[in-house]
Amino acid sequence: MCVVRAQAHQRNLQLRPAVGASLATKPSIELLNPALVEHARQRQQSIENRIADRITTFSGSMRFVYIHAIWFAAWIGFGVEAYPYGLLTMIVSLEAIFLSTFVMISQNRADAKREVLANQQWATVQDEDSQNEELLRLSRQILDLTQQVHQYAAARSKGAAATAAAPTDDAAA
Repeated sequence: MCVVRAQAHQRNLQLRPAVGASLATKPSIELLNPALVEHARQRQQSIENRIADRITTFSGSMRFVYIHAIWFAAWIGFGVEAYPYGLLTMIVSLEAIFLSTFVMISQNRADAKREVLANQQWATVQDEDSQNEELLRLSRQILDLTQQVHQYAAARSKGAAATAAAPTDDAAA
């Protein structure tokens, strides 16, 4: 089964530790929706997608924040360059450009997942609609048959009552 890191609040996902993971490791999200499993499998086919997924996973973590805080403090503390830190500013600006691109990639990935779910839900609605139409057709047939049985029973009871009330030839003789 394909195990993919995703956000825990997404629909149809259940938080479970990855197979073989200890309690100290970060739990993974196991995809339960077959459409999302297939989408994740197709996404894993491309090396660019795998790289982008890993970068966005790392850049969205607290480890990323801690590394940058240490890096900036060391840059300034060791006096790598003098104030106003032109090289550091340029490096951070380039990093921000690339990270914003990865954020857009991540948003596109989330949109693709939502589209997969929406398409699957629409197919389910269409299937349920056809099932409901079939159930309504069967219910109408049952109602028609029930009405016919009641009419037949009423006609038989009227016929039996009429024959019981009429004098027979044996009783008259």
